[in-house]
Amino acid sequence: MDTDIRPAQPADAAAISRIYNQAVLNTTATFDTTPETVEDRLRWLAEHSNDPRHPVLVADVAGEVVGWASLSRWSDRCAYAASVEASTYIDEAWQGCGLGSKLSDAVIEAGRAAGVHAALARICTENAASIRMSRNLGFVEVGVLHEVGMKFGRLLDVMMLEKLV
Repeated sequence: MDTDIRPAQPADAAAISRIYNQAVLNTTATFDTTPETVEDRLRWLAEHSNDPRHPVLVADVAGEVVGWASLSRWSDRCAYAASVEASTYIDEAWQGCGLGSKLSDAVIEAGRAAGVHAALARICTENAASIRMSRNLGFVEVGVLHEVGMKFGRLLDVMMLEKLV
């Protein structure tokens, strides 16, 4: 499989939205409960383009975006400027192919090159595949927040992980 990992463009917003909404509607990979529109993702992409520490990359296979990864602002307080939250989402049909690791590694490297010092991840504890991938990428667990999210009628725990880049 020939995969091109590249910076996201506005033309990718529909695919990014579609992939994210799969997770919104079907998983606890995100605690969002309302699907996002293409316009929401266009605004999000524009916000990310304002700071090189907040890249958005996509995995493109034969012209089709099948996954994306981003580094987002961790906090609006200035002292946290070099800390980011890492997110990676892969189309349901492409999960388990190693794209998540490739995208995550690439987006973290792009952030490091732009001055990111710490990458943080919040992962629902039932999401074993994402926890395993993050650990394989060098993230370490720093704690678990118990019953902080409610989705699909269940209270859910969130594991916090970090990687100094």
